[in-house]
Amino acid sequence: MLHPNYPPHLPHLLLRRRFLLASLAVGTLAACGKKSRSHSQYPALESGATVLALGDSLTQGVGTDAQGAWPSLLQEASGWTVVNAGVSGDTSAQALARLPDLLQTHQPELVIVGIGGNDFLRQIDRPTTQDNIRQIVQLAQDSGAQVLLLAVPQFSVLAASTGRLSDHPLYAELGKALDVPVYAKGWSQVLSNADWRSDQIHANTQGYAQYAQGLMAFLSSQGWLL
Repeated sequence: MLHPNYPPHLPHLLLRRRFLLASLAVGTLAACGKKSRSHSQYPALESGATVLALGDSLTQGVGTDAQGAWPSLLQEASGWTVVNAGVSGDTSAQALARLPDLLQTHQPELVIVGIGGNDFLRQIDRPTTQDNIRQIVQLAQDSGAQVLLLAVPQFSVLAASTGRLSDHPLYAELGKALDVPVYAKGWSQVLSNADWRSDQIHANTQGYAQYAQGLMAFLSSQGWLL
């Protein structure tokens, strides 16, 4: 998504301390995601495992700084090496084009894919976006990595301003078709809350911390994170 950086609302040290403590209680937020397989089919990733976060500005962390972006928070809390491959403004086609080099360079064990918001904002036709994300998942799997999809809302300024964002249905459809888990409602909930946004389509520091906490809970529910 295209937008300049915004200053964080809360000090990072305090937020990260609160996030690390909260992530130990991985209960109710895990219910927001969709489990495609049984818990036991996803073995826990060891400390130091490489995880690739592929996405756009919501992965890059527009609205906070590098330490406040959710991949940094995930790395700090998990002990994994989380590569932030978020590029502001990227479409699904652009992320797909970048992926082969990223896979070759980093050889991740898990690829977390959060892309499509810019496609929706630019009104790229749905079949094109869906096919691009399908290819992203298949390329990652072909490299030997596991894949997690992050659902992205159907963006509109009106929906965001009224707090009525909901996930675009293509993520649930792809998750079912490709048999990969989908972390659902995370961005829809964060970006529907004005206190957690830096603007209509980006989180602020507190919003990214909230998102990371929910994502951690879902990763734990799938078995990847102990």
